[in-house]
Amino acid sequence: MRNLLGGAALAWTAILSPMSSAQDIVLGQSVALTGPAQALGREMRLGANVYFDQVNAAGGIRGRKIVLRTLDDGYDPPRAEANTKALVASGEVLALFGYVGTPTAAASVPVATAAKVPFFGAFTGAELLRTPLNRYVFNVRASYFDETEAIVRQMTQGGVTKIAVFYQNDSYGQAGLAGVERALVKRNMAVTAKATVERNSTDVSAAITTMLAAAPDVIIMISAYSSCSEFIKQAKAKGLPARFVNVSFVGTRALATALGPASDGVMISQVMPPPTATKYAVVSDYQKALRAAGVNDFSYTSLEGYIAARVFVEALRRGGDASRDALIRALEGLRSLDVGGFSVSFAPDNHNGSKFVEMTVLNKNGEVRY
Repeated sequence: MRNLLGGAALAWTAILSPMSSAQDIVLGQSVALTGPAQALGREMRLGANVYFDQVNAAGGIRGRKIVLRTLDDGYDPPRAEANTKALVASGEVLALFGYVGTPTAAASVPVATAAKVPFFGAFTGAELLRTPLNRYVFNVRASYFDETEAIVRQMTQGGVTKIAVFYQNDSYGQAGLAGVERALVKRNMAVTAKATVERNSTDVSAAITTMLAAAPDVIIMISAYSSCSEFIKQAKAKGLPARFVNVSFVGTRALATALGPASDGVMISQVMPPPTATKYAVVSDYQKALRAAGVNDFSYTSLEGYIAARVFVEALRRGGDASRDALIRALEGLRSLDVGGFSVSFAPDNHNGSKFVEMTVLNKNGEVRY
C-alpha cells in the first residue's frame, strides 16, 4: 500500500505542480485539495503562490525562481506521509512548506526530520510541532495552547463556569482538548462535557445528544469547518443555548459559508490579522497581490499562506537558498522580523515565530467582527 501511495503522489506531482528547472528553488507541500477540508488547502496554497509569483516576477532570489510543488492528501495522514516521502525522494526540494492539519503534519514531520529537510509554516497550532524543539520544524503561527488560553480567559472573565469541548477524534482534536484542559486547570476548573466527531465526517448526532444533556454555557470546538458547521446548525435547531467558540484551524470563511445565517454569534480565535484590516501594511499588500491574480475573496487562511511565504522569502534573501543548513541558520537569524505590522521572531532555541491571538465573532451574514 505504501508503494502504491508513493506512486500516486508522484502522479499528482505532474498534475498539480509547475515545471521546474535545475536552478529553481523548489518547495514541497502536501495539503487537502479535495475532500471536506479542501478550502483550507486551496487557500493556503493560493496565499503562498501569489507572493512567490511576485518575487519571481521581480527576478526571484538571485535570479532563481521559487516553485511550490503541491500534492493533494485529502486531509488523510497516510496520503500526506506518502506525499512527503515522494517529495523528499525527488531530491529537488529545499524545504517542505505550508502543510495543513495536525494529523497530516504528525505523519509527515518524522519523514522530514529523518531526511533533515526543513518543515516550515504548517497550518496547525499543535504542540507536537513545538515541543520538544525540532531543529527542522519552524512555526509561524501561534499555538493551540495560545489560542485556547485566550478563549478560556475571555469566557471565564465573563463569568462562564460550564465549558465543554467538541473535538475531532485524532491528534488535532486531542491537541486542542489538551489546551483547553490546561487553561482550565490553571483556573481550578475542569471540562464539563466532551464529545467527538471522526475526521472527514459530519456525523455529529452522538455529540449533539451529549451536549444537550450537559447543557454547557460554552462549547469550544476543535474540528474542521464541515463538522463544526453541521454541529452548530443542529445544536441551534434543537435549541441548545450555548456559545460556540472555534479555534483558527476551522477556517473562518469556509465556516461562515457553510453556516449561512446560523453563523450569527459564532466566535473564532485568530492567529493572523483580519484579512480586511488594511491598517496592517501586510494586509494591504496581500489584497493587492490577490487582486492582481484575479482573486477578490480574502480569507484568514490565504493571508496566513501569504505571510508564511513572506517570512520564508526573507530567509532565502539572507542566504537561505544555498543549502538546507543555510536555510535553517537564516531562519534562526530572523529576530523581530516585521512583515508589515505582523512580527515574527525565531532563534536557535525558539522556532515558534508568533504568539498573536485575537478573538472574533461572526454576524448572521457571515461577516467578521473584531
